[in-house]
Amino acid sequence: MARRREIEVFSLSFLDAICCGFGAVIMLLVLNKAGEPVIIERARVDRQALVAALERELAEIRGETTIIERDMTSVEVELAASRELLARLQGDLSRIRGQFAASRAEGLDAEQRGELLAARQKLSEEMRRMLADYTPPPEDNPVGGIPVDSEYIIFVIDTSGSMFQGPWRLVLRKITETLKVYPRVKGIQVLNDEGKYMFASYAGKWIPDSPGTRQRIISTLANWNPYSDSSPVEGIAEAINTFYEPGKSLSIYVFGDDFPTGQVEAVARYVERINKADELGNRLVRIHGVGFPTQIAGGRMGNAVRFANLMRALCERNGGTFVALATLN
Repeated sequence: MARRREIEVFSLSFLDAICCGFGAVIMLLVLNKAGEPVIIERARVDRQALVAALERELAEIRGETTIIERDMTSVEVELAASRELLARLQGDLSRIRGQFAASRAEGLDAEQRGELLAARQKLSEEMRRMLADYTPPPEDNPVGGIPVDSEYIIFVIDTSGSMFQGPWRLVLRKITETLKVYPRVKGIQVLNDEGKYMFASYAGKWIPDSPGTRQRIISTLANWNPYSDSSPVEGIAEAINTFYEPGKSLSIYVFGDDFPTGQVEAVARYVERINKADELGNRLVRIHGVGFPTQIAGGRMGNAVRFANLMRALCERNGGTFVALATLN
């Protein structure tokens, strides 16, 4: 019998096969390591591209925001213009209504118009109560219907041509009469409707009251004619802002005849803002008015109505009284 050949497990061929397998594994590991930098670089590039894309989107959003803000500004400007137009139209409506009322008033005869103007001077029940304990000297001729409970008085006088070249002697007389109503006060001041002081040395200060002071005011007023635009707003504002002090009883007297421009309601609200009311509704100062009928005599009824409407509104809202003189005599 032939002898069986023994099989060797760890032969040379087996070892060659094992080595080849290990070599293949090592080759795969080497190839895998060689590809890692490329993948990392590609990821870095992708992140930069993403950041760049996001920055572009942010810039676009900012641009859109700027456009929206510009559009909003444009809308606000248009809204302001619309409000201004509305206010102008309301003013025109008030003016037209005033002209209509004036045209109706022109239809009244002189006697009826005189009665209407005189009716404005009648004392109200409250004025009678306030003046119940006051007895002026026989020679006094007080301005009817105006309370005389103030310790300080300021005159705001229209020095325009229609006043200075017209009823100026009557203005002097009415101011003299008003001063007589106050036998003694703690301070006096005189401004024109522009807020210009009669005595520059007393600008922003009270003029001490005395018979000599009163005579000096009247004598200076006889030839006092500074520029005027016939609007008492500046003079009233100067008087309140400069001279009001808590605890002082102050009255402002406005003498005028004309209000050619401006809106009555706008002026009345402006004065209300500076002449503030307390919790009881009392204003810082009283505002009284004396109207001279120069515009009626000159055929400018519309201007007279505008001035009367303005002073009536100012006096009613600021605790005072408006007196409309019936004639220039």
